[in-house]
Amino acid sequence: MKRSTVLLLSPGLLLIIVLLILPILQMFLPTFTGDQFFLEKYLSFFHSTGNMQVIARTLIIAVVTTLVTLSLGLPTAYWISRLGEKWKKVVSIIVLFPILTNAVVRNFAWITILGKNGVINNFLMQLHIIDKPLTLLYTNFSIVVGSVYLFLPIMITSLVSSFGQLNFEVEEAASVIGARPMVVFFKVILPQLSVGMLTGSILVFVGSLTAYTTPQLLGGNKNMVLATLLQQQSITLGDWTSASVVAVVLTVIAILVMTIMNYGTKLLDRRNTK
Repeated sequence: MKRSTVLLLSPGLLLIIVLLILPILQMFLPTFTGDQFFLEKYLSFFHSTGNMQVIARTLIIAVVTTLVTLSLGLPTAYWISRLGEKWKKVVSIIVLFPILTNAVVRNFAWITILGKNGVINNFLMQLHIIDKPLTLLYTNFSIVVGSVYLFLPIMITSLVSSFGQLNFEVEEAASVIGARPMVVFFKVILPQLSVGMLTGSILVFVGSLTAYTTPQLLGGNKNMVLATLLQQQSITLGDWTSASVVAVVLTVIAILVMTIMNYGTKLLDRRNTK
């Protein structure tokens, strides 16, 4: 490598080392220090029933959020893709508009909607459907609702771009030979969207897996996930070693999921290009 090339690359490499590699090492090192066996802290973490429940809750919420956003995003993106260019831009801006609002503000809006004196409970009680307010807030359900609202624009945007690359001639050919609309959608359109669906799912899953604001505000301390457990161990309890263990576990899970989904995306991309 030429000396001039090394000089040009050195500022970027230095920033990567200082801002990325060193913080990660600083997160890992406390979990391997001390007189104990170097994996003892991780074994203790996984032996705790409470910690395993937190991991399970985090994964379930992330999976459900991904599936719901995918189910809502597919028909919405399909409808947007069929609009004219002018209306497509307008609707796309409307879809992306919630992202411009702070996540804390959006979650507080859901508190007023899902609370015991919120919009939903008041509406149901006025219709005499229920006699007393439902417990909608500070549950896993409220976390999923807030997460879906938070990440749905990302899923729709990913799918709209995939719909833009569809070969509609294949769809028309399937319709001409007598295929029903549902058959065309599931047999012709969905296979072409597989890569876009996986890409959107990766973004939503990892985002909901590592989200903190929504689980904290809508789930409370009773429905703790890995991100809120990390905050509790570090800020509330001041146990930075345990916080490092939680951070490493969360990072490893996110990397594993991203690796598996990326591998699936590459396989589907190869099949679609054949």
